Amino acid sequence: MVRIAKRVQRIQPSITLAVSAKAAKLKASGVDVIAFGVGEPDFDTPAHIKEAVIAALGKGGTGKYTPVSGTPDLRKAAAEDLNRAHGTKLAAENVIVSVGAKHTLFNLFMALLDEGDEVIIPSPCWVSYPEIVQMADGKPVLLPTTADCDYQIDGDALAKLVTPKTRAICINSPTNPTGAVYNRASLEAIANVMDKNPHVLLITDDIYRRLVYGVEWQSLARLRPDLAPRILFVDGVSKTYAMTGWRIGFFGGPKELVQAMDTLQGQSTTNATHIAQIAALAALTGPDAPIEAMRVEFDRRRQRMVELLRAIPGVKLAEPKGAFYAFPDVSHYVRGAIKDDVALAEHILEKGRVAVVPGTGFLAPGFLRLSYATSMQNIEAGVGRMAEALALLA
Repeated sequence: MVRIAKRVQRIQPSITLAVSAKAAKLKASGVDVIAFGVGEPDFDTPAHIKEAVIAALGKGGTGKYTPVSGTPDLRKAAAEDLNRAHGTKLAAENVIVSVGAKHTLFNLFMALLDEGDEVIIPSPCWVSYPEIVQMADGKPVLLPTTADCDYQIDGDALAKLVTPKTRAICINSPTNPTGAVYNRASLEAIANVMDKNPHVLLITDDIYRRLVYGVEWQSLARLRPDLAPRILFVDGVSKTYAMTGWRIGFFGGPKELVQAMDTLQGQSTTNATHIAQIAALAALTGPDAPIEAMRVEFDRRRQRMVELLRAIPGVKLAEPKGAFYAFPDVSHYVRGAIKDDVALAEHILEKGRVAVVPGTGFLAPGFLRLSYATSMQNIEAGVGRMAEALALLA
């Protein structure tokens, strides 16, 4: 028997990918399943991006190795994109391009953390943050946030978690899974902690920052430019440009950290796919109209899903202000034979033929995550089926 390394045995599989795979398998077998599990836009990649790829293929020379950190043009464009968002003055040499934002985070934590270093992560949180920190021999430290406070950060609670071993605070706004967008007070709470603890960095994963509704997305680097040298930026093209499968993410930060990540990447994937980098360059330098059209449609779907979920007896929901997720509290239905939200999700899939993601995967038992990155028809039919499945437990 092959012995599996302990580092892998410590890792929990991605619950979101597992739910998506199960829904796909059922669909392939002919079952009519409406999937709210997948975290990717249902729109096609905008035409101007695909046209740039077609043109590049026609010219020849595409498909060769690029520098490990990415093509010079893409690194420059990514730096300019980060500067527009955060008011920073990053140059191309401050950027590394990787195989999606998840790979960017993996490289970052591997380059940043020594054994026992702590990373404070507000929860509920994306499933991969704690796992990647542990892969890098770090220790994830969870900062609970609640729906009652719109998942904003409590400065006093944050301050109590900081120790001499705290390496960084890792935030994600808008947040997966809650859809919360951090307000100025939350960012100022982080700044206060950083002021009192000069050894603490901030990692800000802004992959959803262009997808906000009725609120202003804010950057701590803009609010506090003096802290910008201690802020590490993770971003990419996946969510904003409907390019999840192209797998392009990027990091912006100090040159020495970029070089360390380059060294890691040079011994693993080498460069991100050349043709995907061409597509990402077209995305970052192209028109914004297709992006805004997708954002407007997401907002329309968001409002309808919120309305329908709140109409289900016993379901509570803090309004999501960004990304494309709703995160209802369904603890009312966790009772009797339904022992937890995982069992509840199974019940909804079996009785309602609707795939949702259990909140336990996001460290929030008693909740479910539903993606509204699907058609309005699916939203109305799917939430209706979910309501019927829940009514069986009333």
